[in-house]
Amino acid sequence: MCTVGRFYPWGMARARIDDGIGQTAVRAALAGGADRNTTATAVRYSLQLLAEQAEGNTVEVRVPPFGAVQAIEGPRHTRGTPPNVIETDAATWLALATGGESWADAVASGRVHASGQRADLTGYLPVLPAT
Repeated sequence: MCTVGRFYPWGMARARIDDGIGQTAVRAALAGGADRNTTATAVRYSLQLLAEQAEGNTVEVRVPPFGAVQAIEGPRHTRGTPPNVIETDAATWLALATGGESWADAVASGRVHASGQRADLTGYLPVLPAT
């Protein structure tokens, strides 16, 4: 299940991040020097947008230590390591999420680790316009 703005399998819901709060956090994080909480909010907000815009459970997108979501329609995985995993750091994720960097460039540079046939976010990014 998506872990942002949806219900966890054990019944606890995670609150949706308000657009105003999320966009402010993204702007601050992109400007540099944001504290850990602001960066966490920015990452979680942009992951929330991805999960909303690309609903599904085929690809797990991880931005440690701040968050992870499952997105993109297709076969669902239910336990263990998902077959399609994308992992990157917060700065790279925020650049991708806002269109500041292309998917191809981030993968080619090694800052995005993608495994699995469907582990490609080319058609799903950016999730919000650069601010």
